[in-house]
Order: sequence, then C-alpha cells, then structure tokens
Amino acid sequence: MGSPLALLAAVLGGLILGAVLGSVMTGARERRRREREVASAQDDASRILSRAKEESDSLLRNAELEGRDVTLRLREGWEEEEGRRREELERAERRAEERSDNLDRRADLLQERETGQERRTRELETREGALREREIEAEKGVEEAQRRLEALAGLSEADARKKLLDDLLDEARADASNRIREIKEEAQRTAEREGKKILGLAIQRMAADTTAETTVSVVQLPSDEMKGRIIGREGRNIRAFEQATGIDVIIDDTPEAVVLSGFDPIRREVARLALDRLVEDGRIHPGRIEEMVEKARGEVEQSMTEAAEEVLYELGIHGVHPEIVRILGRLRFRTSYGQNQLQHAREVALLAGSMASEMGLDAQITRRAGLLHDVGKGMTHEHEGTHVELGWRLCKKHGEGEVVLNAIKAHHDEEPHFFAETFLVTAADAISGSRPGARREMFEGYVKRLEKLEEIAMEHEGVERCFAIQAGRELRVMVEPDRVTDAEMAQISEAVARRIEEELQYPGQIKIVVVRETRAVDFAR
Repeated sequence: MGSPLALLAAVLGGLILGAVLGSVMTGARERRRREREVASAQDDASRILSRAKEESDSLLRNAELEGRDVTLRLREGWEEEEGRRREELERAERRAEERSDNLDRRADLLQERETGQERRTRELETREGALREREIEAEKGVEEAQRRLEALAGLSEADARKKLLDDLLDEARADASNRIREIKEEAQRTAEREGKKILGLAIQRMAADTTAETTVSVVQLPSDEMKGRIIGREGRNIRAFEQATGIDVIIDDTPEAVVLSGFDPIRREVARLALDRLVEDGRIHPGRIEEMVEKARGEVEQSMTEAAEEVLYELGIHGVHPEIVRILGRLRFRTSYGQNQLQHAREVALLAGSMASEMGLDAQITRRAGLLHDVGKGMTHEHEGTHVELGWRLCKKHGEGEVVLNAIKAHHDEEPHFFAETFLVTAADAISGSRPGARREMFEGYVKRLEKLEEIAMEHEGVERCFAIQAGRELRVMVEPDRVTDAEMAQISEAVARRIEEELQYPGQIKIVVVRETRAVDFAR
C-alpha cells in the first residue's frame, strides 16, 4: 500500500510542478508579448507625433506665406488708393488756383468797368446840364416866334393848327378817294382773268371719271339651285338674312342672280359680302347667316377705315382723330345724286389745295378743310340733324381748327366765310358737284325739279325773282322790299318749305333763303 501512495504522490507532485512550470512559462510569454505591443504602440505614437509635427510646421509656414501675400496686396491697394487721392487733390488744387486766377481777373475787369462807368456818368451829367440850358433857350425862342407869327397872321395857335389840319384832311381824303377808285378799277380788270386762270388750272389737274352708284346690288350664284337654299325651309333662311342685315333680298326669274335692295349702302355692302361668303361656303342656316353677317360687318368697317386712311395718306393730311377717320371712311359707300362722297371729298381737297397753292395761301389746311367739309354725311343715317351740323359738332369735339369748322358751315352759307381758304373750299365743292359726268341724275328731271322749285316760290305775292342753287339743295328767294315786310319774310319761307315737302320728292333737305334788299339812293348833280 505504501508504494502506490508514493507513486500517486509522485504523480501529483509532477503534475503540480508541471502546472507551475507551465504557468510560469505562460506568464513569461504573456509579458514578452505585452512588452512587444507596448514597444509597437510607442513606435506608432512617435511616428504619429512626428507626422503631426511636420503637418503643423507645414500649415504654419503656409499660413505665414498667405498672411504675407494678403499684407502685400492690401499694401499695394492702399498705395494705389493713396496715389489716386493724391492726384485728385492735386487736380482740385489746380482747379482752385485757376478759379482764383479767373476771379482775380474778373475783379480787375469789374474795377476797370466801374471806373469807366463813373467817368461816363460824370460826362453824361455834364452834357445833360448843357442840353437842359439849350432846351430852355429853344423854348424861349419858340415862344417868341409864335408870338411874332400870331401877330403877323392875326390867328391864335389853336386856330392856325385847326385850319392846317382841315386842309391836310381834305387833301388826304381826295388822294384816298382817287387811289381807291384806281385800285377798284385795277382789281376789276384783273380779278376775273386771274380767277378763271386759277379755276382752269385746278380743274385740269382734277380731270377724272365718276362711277355711278345705285341702290341695289347683284350677287351672282353658281346655279339656280342655290336660290332654294337661300330661301330655306319655309323661308327661314331669307327671313334670318333680311333681319340680320336690314336689306331686302329679291329672288326672281333672273338666272343665277339675286338682287339686294336697300337705301343704306353700307348695309347693302355688308349683305352682299355676307351672301357671297355663304354661297361660297355652301352651309346656309340661321346660325351661319348671323356669323357671316357679323364677319362681313367687321370687314366692311375695316375696308372703310382703310379707304379713308389711303385718301389721307394721298393728300398728306396727318393728325386726324380716329373717330373722324372712321366717319370719313363711311363716305366710301355714301352717294349724292350718284356721286361717291369719299371721292367727292377727295376731289374738293385736291381742287381747293391746288387753287390755294396758286394764290399763295395755306394749301395744307385748305386740303384738310376740303376733305372734311362733308364728313357729317357719314352720320346722317344714324343721327338727327343736317350733315353740316353733325360734321361741325364732330370736328369741334375732336379739336379741328377754325378754318375746317368755318368751311363746314360756310359751304352751305350757314355762316359767313371768315377765311380765304374757306372760299376756295366752297368753290371746289361747286366745281366737283357740277362738272359734267360727276352726278348721275337725268338732265331733264334735274331741270324740271329746279323749275318746279322756282315756280313754287314765284307763286307767292311780293316775290320778285328766285334762284335754285347748290344743285337744287338751296332756293334763294328775292322779295320786293316795298311789298314784303321783315315779318312776312318768315311766313313766305315757311309756306314755300311746306309746299316743297308736299309736292316734290328729293334727297336730303332743301334750304329756303328769303332776301329782302334795303336800298339807299341819292344823286350827285
């Protein structure tokens, strides 16, 4: 039993000793490993410190270099600014010196002038005293001469002056009468010759044809089948068309044609253009008719404005208000006795301007007055009143000049002619309306109407003679002053106007003017 215990003890001791030795050896290896790690960490720390020191040194050097650059740039900027300020100060000092020198020179000049002025003032005072003494002596001499003359002539100063003035006035009146008579005779000899020459030149420059206008328009159709489409089911299309345009549509046996009838030429043109578009489009129904009529109305308005602008450009007239241009354009579809009124206004402007140039007057304002003298005719279908009143109010509203306003009223004798240019406008209006071919009315009917006007006026008691003028638009009635009083004149004009309204048919209006002449007769024996 002893030997196993000893063996066990030996084994246990060997194990314990092995364990102790293994532990000692493991601790030694762990210390060496830790020492190696510490040494490695110290090496890494020294390297990091070394790199950090190098980087800090590099950053410090870069910062110093940048600071030096910034300092240099600031110093250079400051030096440049200082140089500019120094130069400005030098220039300001030079300007101040120059101004000071100029002020000194001016002060010297003013001093010299003051000295010279004082010297001249003393000289003038001396001369004034001498002149005053001479005036006193002259007055004494005149008084003495007057006393001597009065004593010799036996007349006082007032009586002598009155007699002298009377003699001078009589002589001046005689000379003036002779001169006036010579001027009148010379004017009578030359006025007719010069007037015919000026009118002849103006008319020659305006030799132009005039196209006659009618109260109907004809629309050509591609076929007679289109007439049925224009009429529509139970006539609804034609009723819608007539209601939208205000124009009568006449569909008869005329092959491939429809007649549009209406007094207003603008509405007739709108209807013609709209019907042309409907026939061309082929779609005819009330909705389409209203659309086409509205488009045609806009196109007609635009064409009228363009026509007026073209005439204004041709005549060289500028600054006309757009409203006046629009109304003037309406004359494109307005006629009087078949004469197109826009062309008539153009002719009047050209004729009057030509005569004004020949006479040395203002041709520009004369052409303007001639063009606008009948502008009120573009408003007579829509407003109450004569074309003279409407045109005058329109031009007055939009700032036209006195010459234009006077031309509008004076060309129908509603006020006197205040300017020479308005006489020319009236003359040009008569020439344009009365020249051959200008107006379409049949000659026989025209003559009969004028004769009837004069016949109606001559039937009244006290009428001496009468004249139909202005192409029958005015009747001038002359009465006998011994048989007709001023109060009876108004009765005659009223009676003649009512008879004309009852018995005659005429466009527009007719003005009746009754004239009672007052005469003063004496004889020189």
